[in-house]
Amino acid sequence: MDQPNQSYSRGSQDKALLAMTIGQAFDRTVAQHSDGDALIVRHQNLRYTWQQLADAVDLHARALLALGLQAGDRLGVWAPNCAEWVISQVASAKLGVILVNINPAYRSSELEYVLKQSGCQWLICAGAFKSSDYHAMLQELVPELAEQSIGQLHCEKLPGLRGVISLAPRPPSGFLPWSQLSTMGAGIPPQQLHARQASLHFDQAVNIQYTSGTTGFPKGATLSHHNILNNGYMVGESLGLTAQDRLVIPVPLYHCFGMVMGNLGCITHGTTMIYPNDGFDPLLTLTAVAQEQATGLYGVPTMFIAMLDHPRRAEFDLSSLRTGIMAGATCPIEVMRRVISEMHMSEVQIAYGMTETSPVSLQTGPDDGLELRVTTVGRTQPQLESKIIDEAGNTVARGQIGELCTRGYSVMLGYWNNPQGSREAIDDAGWMHTGDLATMDEQGYVCIAGRNKDMIIRGGENVYPRELEEFFFTHPAVADVQIIGIPDARYGEEIVAWVKFHPGHVANELELQTWCKGRIAHFKTPKHFKFVDEFPMTVTGKIQKFRMREITIEELLGRD
Repeated sequence: MDQPNQSYSRGSQDKALLAMTIGQAFDRTVAQHSDGDALIVRHQNLRYTWQQLADAVDLHARALLALGLQAGDRLGVWAPNCAEWVISQVASAKLGVILVNINPAYRSSELEYVLKQSGCQWLICAGAFKSSDYHAMLQELVPELAEQSIGQLHCEKLPGLRGVISLAPRPPSGFLPWSQLSTMGAGIPPQQLHARQASLHFDQAVNIQYTSGTTGFPKGATLSHHNILNNGYMVGESLGLTAQDRLVIPVPLYHCFGMVMGNLGCITHGTTMIYPNDGFDPLLTLTAVAQEQATGLYGVPTMFIAMLDHPRRAEFDLSSLRTGIMAGATCPIEVMRRVISEMHMSEVQIAYGMTETSPVSLQTGPDDGLELRVTTVGRTQPQLESKIIDEAGNTVARGQIGELCTRGYSVMLGYWNNPQGSREAIDDAGWMHTGDLATMDEQGYVCIAGRNKDMIIRGGENVYPRELEEFFFTHPAVADVQIIGIPDARYGEEIVAWVKFHPGHVANELELQTWCKGRIAHFKTPKHFKFVDEFPMTVTGKIQKFRMREITIEELLGRD
């Protein structure tokens, strides 16, 4: 229930939370839809019904039992999108083993930190992905692999690690091939798996996801069955997912968008999961939508822009689409219009959240108009609370800017082995402090003004990058734009716009500055423009503004 004058909102209580573990929810769906399509992995040419997926999951879970994994042990997954990823996700959940998601872009030092900090007992890794040779990095990091018996690893750098499972068909010496797990699993009676599964409860930790760590070391957000199963379920409920839906998931599984909103959203609704490739490719995603007659599609705005602007887009019949989610960044109005009209996604929704809140805490609804879908991130999700506070911790009036906070079932258990970090993020009353600046209107719709640290203060004036980015999207030549602030001796900060043009369009710095005159306040007009083909990004497609600042400062140093 919303408070009329204060920026506080409580989501609907109509939808009950699922009081079950991920394994129980999966088994329920398998029983209801055993012959339905569960998983289609196009780049591996694999297709599973729910019963076939269940058989693969249970055999893999029994193999993990054969390896000696106990409830509460950590199993790392360092791989791009593939069938083995979701099989490991569900199998580990059935055993109470905590899955540790490892960014496929990590290099050896980052991998070492995450494996050590989480205390991983086993690691599942791909052979290679893009420019990363995972085997080579592990051989360098853990030279003992080749010398010791599989599963009996004793490593000085990583004392907790017992072994590495490789997804490659013929891995080097010391790696346990994935193909051998089925034989190991067959040696463990199913009753042993059932007994383990029956001993679990839904408030236990099931997943550790490392936040990006743009400042300091990454922190491991520890999430329970209750956290992520219900978040995936509530996202799917808002989208109206059913067993007749087919969802294309081009976003990375190592991130909440893929494994919670994607996999768990589908698992709780009997919806088909479709992976178009191991990483995002606009052409392969369009092909998957058309050939698989998908009804839903996920992505961040940059992914949708890449698909809309692809030279072959007109070849694909996308008319089966009705819904999906755009998240990870706020959506420009023009992009949303084109997604609805050109990709037939009339019911596309915006979702907002963070890893620490499982992830979604705010979402637009199926009946929200275009304006609400592009100017807000929706209202508080069912069974959650939101509030916006000032620096003293007081709830601000409706329409005023403050920090957005979330409370409820979705808030993480804490950061793994980091009690101080947990206390700094979650206050004594259970509120997760997001670090995002936002406003809440009279109807409870929330508008994100930007990250606390992204706000630019130029000559005493507050400039919100999101507002400026929306403005530049209305220019006919601009396909994408990112606004950052850099230090300035006179004004404290100066505004810089990184601009990406539509194919066949171009504009120069003077033209864009002239175009700003009379349209926006003079202090909001960027002093510098940088024209690019791509932005620095994380694997999840999130823009790395801190990296853009570093590059810009380096390039402009000594120019003025």
